[in-house]
Amino acid sequence: MAHYVIDASAAIELAEAGYVPAAGDSLLAPTLLRSEVLALLRRSVVSGERDELAARTLIAAVDRLPIRPLGDRVLRKTAWRLAAELGLADTFAAEYLALTVLHGDALVTDTPDAYPAAPVPLRTGADLLRP
Repeated sequence: MAHYVIDASAAIELAEAGYVPAAGDSLLAPTLLRSEVLALLRRSVVSGERDELAARTLIAAVDRLPIRPLGDRVLRKTAWRLAAELGLADTFAAEYLALTVLHGDALVTDTPDAYPAAPVPLRTGADLLRP
């Protein structure tokens, strides 16, 4: 049984692929995930990468993923500490890292550069999609 923390880039990729977790596996994310998904998809519409209908369809698909959102005090405190230790200017990436430190086996992302010096294992959405 694996607990994967997913970020917005991975959530979009997994939703596009119709991902269903393997038996016993679970998906976790900080509560900011939904807002980041909206922001990424909105940017993709504005840039012309996706049309409005495709973006809205993906929002609904992300909503259907069995993600357990977490955002308690311990997570926030850990994110603050990690942001300071890693020299991050904000705590967005640190929230994903903190959740992985506290509850996850790996952080799943398609933007590994967003997590410099990550103190946790990083995986890609493609890793989860492989049988």
